[in-house]
Order: sequence, then structure tokens, then C-alpha cells
Amino acid sequence: MVSKEQKRAALHQKLQLLRSLTNSHALNKTSIIIDASKYIQELKQKVEELNQDVANAQTSTDQNSSPMVTVETTEKGFLINVFSAKSCPGLFVSILESFEEMSLNVLEARATCIDTFRFHAVGEKNEEQGKNIDAGAVKQAIGQAIQNWSQNAD
Repeated sequence: MVSKEQKRAALHQKLQLLRSLTNSHALNKTSIIIDASKYIQELKQKVEELNQDVANAQTSTDQNSSPMVTVETTEKGFLINVFSAKSCPGLFVSILESFEEMSLNVLEARATCIDTFRFHAVGEKNEEQGKNIDAGAVKQAIGQAIQNWSQNAD
């Protein structure tokens, strides 16, 4: 049988884990749960925005439209998403080359290139290079990589 102390310790450990996952600075359990609820709502809103962006890109009738790029700043660097309603052979390599040119370290990357092109990456600034990179510069560099790719693909 589990004692009250063991249950209390397990609950405390779970609350601390929840606190760290949601970047909460709260100390009591009610505040931690409230912060977690707010964090979940923020994540839901981001998912809805991304789904809307994807839906807009998919319903686009312009076959010559460029892939859609979104870049968000995170604690560790940048969250980068690229979507195209059509397959884009070679685009993945062009985007990764632009990361290298910016001295952006790729922490995580996923790509799908079958019927559509979807690219999701988490990039981090390379502090050793001393370059100050912001989300706008990352988006511009990826846009330039897409433009260069499209010129070479024609």
C-alpha cells in the first residue's frame, strides 16, 4: 500500500515536471496548473494558425506560387516551417545550404517531399560565428534559397 507521503512526493514531482515543461515560475500547485492551462491554450492557438496557413496554401489555385515560409523566434533559436502544395525536388538541399551560409545549427528537422513539400526545423544561432541573426533574416535567407532553387529548377 502506498503511503500518503509517497503520494504527496509523487504529486510534487509531477507538478515540478509540469512547471518545467510550461516554463512556469509559479510556486503553488494552483498557479502551476493555471500556467499550464494558459500554455496549452497558446499551443492550441499556434496549431490553429499553422493549420489555417496550410489550408490557405493548399487551396491556392496558383500553381506558380512560391512555397510558404514561417519563422518564429524561440528560446533556443528559430522554428522554421516551409510548405508548398506541390512537390519540390531539390528544395530541401537549398534550404539546408542557406542554413549553413547563415551559420545556423539545425537541432531538429523533418521533411516530406512526396505530393507536397513540408519542411519543419528548429535552428539555433551559432554563437561562435558572432553573427546576430533574427527571424526576419532567417526568413529572407530561406526566401532567397527558394528563389534560387526555382530559377535552377526551370
